[in-house]
Amino acid sequence: MHTQDARAAGETEQRLYCLSVWRETSFYTERECAALELTEAVTLITSGGVPDELYQRAREQFSEEELVNQVTAIITINGWNRLALSFHTEAGT
Repeated sequence: MHTQDARAAGETEQRLYCLSVWRETSFYTERECAALELTEAVTLITSGGVPDELYQRAREQFSEEELVNQVTAIITINGWNRLALSFHTEAGT
């Protein structure tokens, strides 16, 4: 679903395919990398939370409103994923 939307919005195949290894490529902007790293930190919050250094990098890239919106979206999507996993929902349903 999300990759279809990304393609429709003009995202390249190369960037989509390399998303899981974003740290090892040069395909993403500093702003995108901050968003991806923040997403990982919030998703894996029990692995150390959001380090101060990462928070500062994110604040340099995003306004306060953008940061609130991003973290809210991360939490929401993580919640949906946890519901789907808990109720053994199949992908795409």
